Amino acid sequence: MTSGATVIETRGLTKTYRNGPTEVHALRNVDFRAQRGEFIVVLGPSGSGKSTFLNILGGIDHATSGSVLFDGQDITAFGDAALTRYRRDHVGFVFQFYNLVPSLTALENVALVTEIAAHPMPPEEALDIVGLSARRGHFPAQLSGGEQQRVAIARAIAKRPELLFCDEPTGALDSATGVLVLEALAEANRSTGATTLIITHNATIQQIADRTLRFADGRIVDEVANPIRKRPNQMSW
Repeated sequence: MTSGATVIETRGLTKTYRNGPTEVHALRNVDFRAQRGEFIVVLGPSGSGKSTFLNILGGIDHATSGSVLFDGQDITAFGDAALTRYRRDHVGFVFQFYNLVPSLTALENVALVTEIAAHPMPPEEALDIVGLSARRGHFPAQLSGGEQQRVAIARAIAKRPELLFCDEPTGALDSATGVLVLEALAEANRSTGATTLIITHNATIQQIADRTLRFADGRIVDEVANPIRKRPNQMSW
């Protein structure tokens, strides 16, 4: 459920790389707006610009031109220190690979983030949201791939971010395990109210979203609202 208030917006967002004498246009004048609490799926083939788009919104990459406004502040004008604070205080990231510390338990991996967050939730609460309370004392090697990804989601939401950005979070998982991960993301969106963007190649995942964006050639070429969100276990794979 969205609140109607815009939390993040892009205006004319453009990213150009130079490869020798050739310019590569990763993003071309992208205009976008997301409401607080919205759940958005971003589709598109490799090279369409969707990961570059997410990385710029998350303060990981820099735009060539255009602007990204978070709660009205233009983060493209931020210096390195301000971007670090933006990522630390407002953005949670989930990637295809889990990047857990192998020598720490699930609970300890989540607790790492809460030590630097301004207003964190207890690590136990974050693990409960993703359905892993019973596995909090286990090390990554003792967890399945899906369980490791759910620990990564718990780690991302434990600092109570306004934005949750996920790049192919089910890409390394089979469909049954992927459903469990998507259930965790949907519950995280419901529980925390974080505006959630998921990049994926899997068009089926759009069934769980409020809205779907389709990227091609550095542009949003299609945008579809979904009036009835399905739960992940109701999806037609």
